[in-house]
Amino acid sequence: PPRRPSPVEEQPSADEDDPARLEILRRERLQEDMLNRPVRLFRTFMLVVTALILAAAVAGYLAWSFALLGVVAAGGVAGICTFALLQGDRAVKYRVLEQQAKDERQRRERDKELFRAQEEHAQRYREWQESKDRHDKQLTWYAVAVPDELDRIDVAGGTLPGWSALITLLGATRLYSGGHLTVLDLSEGAIAKDLIELARKGGDDPLVWVLPVDLPKLDLGATLKPEAFADVLAHVVSVSEEHRSTRDLSFDNAILERVLEVLGENATISQVTAALRALAQVGDPRDDLRFGLITATQLERIGTLFGRGVSDRVVIERAWALESQLRKLESLGTEAVRLPPARLRVVSMDRQAGVFGNRVLGTYVATALTHILRQSPASDRPWYHTIIVAGADKLRGDVLDRLMDACETSRTGLVLTYRSLTPTVRERLGRGHAAVAFMRLGNAEDARVASEHVGTEHRLELAQLTETISDSLPGLDGGYISTVAQVEDARDDRDESHDLAGDITESTEWGRTADKISEKERVLQRSREFLVEPHQLQQLPTTSVIVTDATAQGRRVRLADANPAILAFPKTTLGELEHVRDAVLALDPHAQEGDEEPPPNLGPPPPRLDWRKGRQ
Repeated sequence: PPRRPSPVEEQPSADEDDPARLEILRRERLQEDMLNRPVRLFRTFMLVVTALILAAAVAGYLAWSFALLGVVAAGGVAGICTFALLQGDRAVKYRVLEQQAKDERQRRERDKELFRAQEEHAQRYREWQESKDRHDKQLTWYAVAVPDELDRIDVAGGTLPGWSALITLLGATRLYSGGHLTVLDLSEGAIAKDLIELARKGGDDPLVWVLPVDLPKLDLGATLKPEAFADVLAHVVSVSEEHRSTRDLSFDNAILERVLEVLGENATISQVTAALRALAQVGDPRDDLRFGLITATQLERIGTLFGRGVSDRVVIERAWALESQLRKLESLGTEAVRLPPARLRVVSMDRQAGVFGNRVLGTYVATALTHILRQSPASDRPWYHTIIVAGADKLRGDVLDRLMDACETSRTGLVLTYRSLTPTVRERLGRGHAAVAFMRLGNAEDARVASEHVGTEHRLELAQLTETISDSLPGLDGGYISTVAQVEDARDDRDESHDLAGDITESTEWGRTADKISEKERVLQRSREFLVEPHQLQQLPTTSVIVTDATAQGRRVRLADANPAILAFPKTTLGELEHVRDAVLALDPHAQEGDEEPPPNLGPPPPRLDWRKGRQ
């Protein structure tokens, strides 16, 4: 605020007992006494002479005529000296009064100047207060959105807590807008746990499958036609054979198609593996006959599928390989139940299961989703249904390609997160109409690739809050709890009075952590600037995300914070900074286009978001 003007020093008052006035009077009298000392001494001398003359006249030593003349002369001189001394006293009093009048005039002039300065200060303070009110109310956090025309977002790098924040933020905004979300968690880190709790707090009943425990209740792919089912299973088998070509996949696909033709429609995985065992001549087929997996007629037809001769050995080896991997899916859909619709579906891999088994399960889910999307009509709303694949670098490149193409044709939003930039990932990073986001990259080579992709000339600014909360976050703990085993058709009555901001604070670790930081508004200022260089990308805070996408004006590079707790802050808007600025310039003709921050009351309101508004 402007500093309030005040007198430099206190001025003497007109009070007779004022110490300052008495001091001035003392100094003037002292000076006058020093100047009048000779006159005073001479007057005293003349008075003494007068007294001596009178004494001599009384004693008869001097005639009275001469004595009277001497007395008159000496007394007259003494009187003149006395008059001079009196004039000096008057002069002292006059100078004191004159100095007091001068001081009074100066004091009045200073009072007038002080009054004018205080009036000016009051006006400047009112202007400052208005500016401060606008500053205090202005928005601090804006949304970083990608255009709806984009088909995909590739997220490279990051830690499990960072992914958890990003998925919670993306999921919360998607669910609020009325969309549907499917999360395929291949990270084995339970990164969607906060999102599940947040959705449940908002009144939704998310469905969570934890594989392989929930594999019997997973009906994904049960409605696929035999040709599509054979294609899915062929890609599942190839998960451990990165070197296998399209020709090899076609060979596996041909074997599976012929087997499914024998088994008929709605064949289960256990029936397929039983047929493959018969084809590979592994084990005793009578056991499968006894369990009803295949019939005698089917067994006979399987034995003559590929004839006899040299090719038998090749078919037998591939059938054996197919059976050895597909048996991990034998329980798929054996206990499938009818599940109520849910806007949030999470399919995760149990960290207690084997690594290879989880890759097989993840490949199956991704490939089955691809075929379901290929059979679905294109959505009228882009990104209405969003699929997030966490740990997509665990999938084969051709599986990712097919999933990308299916999401593009069906206008389904796709978010892929990669822990590392393997050669397979680098070939597909940002390919097509996609935005690329970079989080913390621990590997030096990955950081170098990311820096070259973004461009080292960009200078970005970090908020202190981003670094403060990132340093105080605990690691992820626990795992998912399956919900499909406890699904009830009748939903419990829930309190729907909560809004998104309050739900984030109460139900997510991010909201609780941000709430614990005292006076968090004081750590919103800029922390530091940095260039997009490899060593800086290796030191990014946990929730920092560098988002790049192509526009008609060129490639945009923006630094965002994926912390979902920001949605609970009072100065947050879901509008983008550019849109808010354009709205301000359109409404306020006096606003300058170069203003860094527009007045907030003209932009979108803070997100007091009610989940009920987004529910269908």
